[in-house]
Amino acid sequence: MTIEVVTPEKVGLSSERLRRIDTHLQDRYLAPKKIAGALTLVARRGKVAYLSPQGMMDYERGRPMTEDTIFRIYSMTKPITSVALMMLYEQGHFQLGDRVSKFIPEWKDLQVYVSGEYPDFVTTPPEREMTVRDLLTHTSGLASGILGQAGTKVDAAYQRLKLREGTLKDMVQKVARLPLEFSPGTRWNYGISTDVCGYLVEVISGMRFDEYLKTHIFEPLGMVDTAFYVPPEKAHRFAANYTRDASKKLQLVDDPTRSPYLRPPTFLSGAGGLVSTAADYYRFCQMLLNGGELDGVRILGPKTIKYMVMNHLPGNQDLTDLSTSLFSETANEGVGFGLGFAVIIDLIKSQQIGSIGEYYWGGAASTIFWIDPSEDLIVIFLTQLMPSNTFNFRGQLKSIIYSAIID
Repeated sequence: MTIEVVTPEKVGLSSERLRRIDTHLQDRYLAPKKIAGALTLVARRGKVAYLSPQGMMDYERGRPMTEDTIFRIYSMTKPITSVALMMLYEQGHFQLGDRVSKFIPEWKDLQVYVSGEYPDFVTTPPEREMTVRDLLTHTSGLASGILGQAGTKVDAAYQRLKLREGTLKDMVQKVARLPLEFSPGTRWNYGISTDVCGYLVEVISGMRFDEYLKTHIFEPLGMVDTAFYVPPEKAHRFAANYTRDASKKLQLVDDPTRSPYLRPPTFLSGAGGLVSTAADYYRFCQMLLNGGELDGVRILGPKTIKYMVMNHLPGNQDLTDLSTSLFSETANEGVGFGLGFAVIIDLIKSQQIGSIGEYYWGGAASTIFWIDPSEDLIVIFLTQLMPSNTFNFRGQLKSIIYSAIID
């Protein structure tokens, strides 16, 4: 898909200042080989004003980064899953305060961890049952289950039971045998909650999760390259994924010619399973910024979008007040959480230039996006470097891009 790019000045941005993005990434990251390549998109007032592929999408094969490179977006899947579930909310299928056990009866009597190890846990009853809102806000009490993290005893049980092997239904049945980390609504824990949202989409819609996304979001929005795997005819556009070894040299962690992403998965992860492109994710973001509509196609109502990007944490607290595990890629002071998105609630505490009400998220391979309704601004930055907290791309790009707004 070709992206039309306008002169930045037409949408109140400085061409000269936006060029600092290329210079910054080239000098600080590409030349010293801290990352292989990157693709940055900046849009304002409904127009893309800056689109720059830099470096390589695949060092090993000498493939340059291109505008249509396909990336693993990992947790940038979460906002898409949240939108899918809220589409069903708009049809009256559930209320946010509904108990999750209404849809997953096996979870009716989930208990809260006190002590012990799998399978010999000591537990106590929760203060209340988990609700759908708890899933969307990561206050469900579910553990993270993030591979490679030491985590808690419940995390260890998630990994021992291989929660993300099999199907979404297999996952919820395994969770039914385990305790929660805490009583729902009392703390924030980043983990499998959005995978469960994907399962709820299946239960409520009667469609397999990937088919629901394709039929109700991807095809209507023209997101032609977003899916749970990369088909053979697109494999040449799939980027390599890297980490840095002990000597800080790039090390391949997922070869695009042998990647698991080259075949359809059994586990359709609503928390982190999608691949996408800058063009596709831009269309998704522009739909959100437009209040749920793009090119005559309405996905959600504007009131629903506004509600999703409010801070839903109790007492308007921020993530540092409630969080038990911050696996995201940014600092979290002054940052609340809505229904699938982080949201800026205090600029001074966040120590970031930007706007109150700006909402965002990122992915494990250092991909990021943010949407600023006050400035009618969308920014998408795509690279493939794990883990996501290696470099503060978000903070650095915000410094450059906000300084390029000239009207």
